[in-house]
Amino acid sequence: MINYNKLISEKIEKATGINKDELSQYIEIPPQREMGDFAFPCFKLAKQLKKSPAIIANEIKEKISTDEYIERIEEKSGYLNFYINTNKMAEEVLKEIAVKKDEYGKSTVGNGKNIIVEYSSPNIAKPFHIGHLRTTLIGNALYKIYNFLGYNTIGINHLGDYGTQFGKMIEAYKLWENEYNLEDDPINKMMDMYVRINELCKQDEKVLDACRENFKLLENGDKYCTDLWERFKELSLKEFYKIYDLLDIKFDSLSGEAFYSDKMQEIVDILEKKGKLVESEGAKIVDLEDEGINTPCIIKKTDGTSIYATRDLAAILYRARTYDFDKCLYVVAYEQNLHFKQVFAVAKYIVDEKYYNGLTHVSYGMVALPTGKMSTRLGNVVKIEELLKETINKANEIITEKNQELEGKDDVAKKVGLAAIIFNTLSTTTNKDQIFDWSVALNFQGETGPYIQYTYVRTKSVQEKSGISPLIDEVDFSQLKEETAIKTIKTLYNFSDTLLNTAEKNEPSILARYLIELSQNYNNFYNENKLLVDDEKIKNARIALNNSVGSVLKTGANLLGIQMPNKM
Repeated sequence: MINYNKLISEKIEKATGINKDELSQYIEIPPQREMGDFAFPCFKLAKQLKKSPAIIANEIKEKISTDEYIERIEEKSGYLNFYINTNKMAEEVLKEIAVKKDEYGKSTVGNGKNIIVEYSSPNIAKPFHIGHLRTTLIGNALYKIYNFLGYNTIGINHLGDYGTQFGKMIEAYKLWENEYNLEDDPINKMMDMYVRINELCKQDEKVLDACRENFKLLENGDKYCTDLWERFKELSLKEFYKIYDLLDIKFDSLSGEAFYSDKMQEIVDILEKKGKLVESEGAKIVDLEDEGINTPCIIKKTDGTSIYATRDLAAILYRARTYDFDKCLYVVAYEQNLHFKQVFAVAKYIVDEKYYNGLTHVSYGMVALPTGKMSTRLGNVVKIEELLKETINKANEIITEKNQELEGKDDVAKKVGLAAIIFNTLSTTTNKDQIFDWSVALNFQGETGPYIQYTYVRTKSVQEKSGISPLIDEVDFSQLKEETAIKTIKTLYNFSDTLLNTAEKNEPSILARYLIELSQNYNNFYNENKLLVDDEKIKNARIALNNSVGSVLKTGANLLGIQMPNKM
């Protein structure tokens, strides 16, 4: 399929002598078609060519010509506006979708490149709450999209299974073992223990000291502490996988912080050998002022125990050796911005340049309740399992009201409910905070996941009612001349670029917004034009467009982790 950006930049390169790669960055898509299908702002070249944008535009226009893809070129206010042959675009786009089906938009750009995506990473012995939802869903979407673009993608769930909090949990168990049956509702029981022990630590410094000693024993391999820690972990994972299975989320590795406990000494040795480790108030640190970071990176605490920065550095070294990664993405909330700046700065002394240049923190905003920030210590969290079940039940009620006779209603409700949650989470730009409001998440109107599903179901219904599957080579694409049809075709054309842009910016909301745009454009086309008309040429062309929209909506939604029902 023709790349219009490349075609236009090559034409301008021949006229100006300026490299096409530079030129391609400046090409824009105007908001209205009256301004062209593509536009080149000539003021970008004014300084370089030492001429006014209007003169540059006219000179370029005189030197380039139209062809089978570009129908006309106009100069206006220093812009070169390119009008494409929409028949040709329709033919190329719809034929490619018909041939490639669910592989339309795939790329080989990532072939031979390894990408690690670290996401979800819940803490053992704590509930999987709404605060973990963004990392889980953002990471899952990026994992799927990078795979689709040809990268060898490794999904890692870096469990929070180490640290002083486990010293606290061990102490809580020692104190209140007889009060809690952990085989029954283990996560909520462990959460209750954790909230209680934190309150006790505030009241009694000796209890906090005992918790710290427990963690030290755990690091040193004490059997009682290790066995108890293993039990906490096993019970937690069993509960977490109820959620992962419901969301159909998979991981290639489940290596948590504890996995790196025997690999941290090498980090200490490397930093000492390079003269980067210094003592400060009893702790061992790396000073980062030369990197513009005023806060040092602690490698060992005053009591000799490790800190999660040390474990993250050990993980970087292990992953470089094991996966030879080109990029390692950390999908972690922006509260950890300083932590990752410190760790990435220290990584320069641990791994080769290729690896530390590939370290990327995909920072996302925090999730809060309308009443304020959530805290496991305080116990005010929305548990994700409750949220998912409530949303599916709500979807079931709405679907029952609309269609009591719907076959497989429970399965449809599950898909619709999960789509509401997933899209609500992913459609917000990652760096923005979210206020989690049940009434908003459960709203099935407007720009939502269920709206995209409804649009897809509409395309399936049209296809079924038509009773035909037009042979794409026999379709007369000139019949798709309505403005709404052209707009929909142009949106379909942009699918591949949308995926590349999503990956480049590590921003699933770009794909989410694209799916809304495609749904809206298609529905405008559907509402303004009868698709099942008597004229066979018109009907075949419109059905071909209808089917293409359904195919791309399904592919795009699946990449976000949303499954499509065939009926609603």
